Amino acid sequence: MKTQFDVLRKSRDLVIKELEGLTLEQIHVIPAGFKNNIAWNVAHLVVTQQLLHYKMSGLNCLCPDDLITDFKKGTVPTKQFTEEEFDEVKELLIGLPDTLEEDFEAGIFKEFTEYPTSTGFVLSSIENAIAFNNFHEGIHYGIIRSIKKFL
Repeated sequence: MKTQFDVLRKSRDLVIKELEGLTLEQIHVIPAGFKNNIAWNVAHLVVTQQLLHYKMSGLNCLCPDDLITDFKKGTVPTKQFTEEEFDEVKELLIGLPDTLEEDFEAGIFKEFTEYPTSTGFVLSSIENAIAFNNFHEGIHYGIIRSIKKFL
């Protein structure tokens, strides 16, 4: 599992690197042909990881409820972050992988509610949820990179 946690941290480092030099205005642009923006994708990564790992394990998520409501699967951008709000999202993006690894090693993930993903893959354990989340993060990293080309 160590590799899975390392992959998660690395993918998030890559996302943070993509944000360098972008303005608050730029991260909220929705280019033609896209249904969301960079800010939405970044917040969605935080929310999805929390839902797949903590909520599906019967635990409380470690991000605010309003973030979950606004950025879970099936949502579209409805709000603009302030600099301070987006900095908080970035802090969660960077810090939560370490917390996940610590919690996993501490054995807090004792149960898991089976979850069929929209890709057709059925998650049945915290271990395959962690692996699937890394796949999901890679998809959104690619979307972020694609959106950047239109800014």
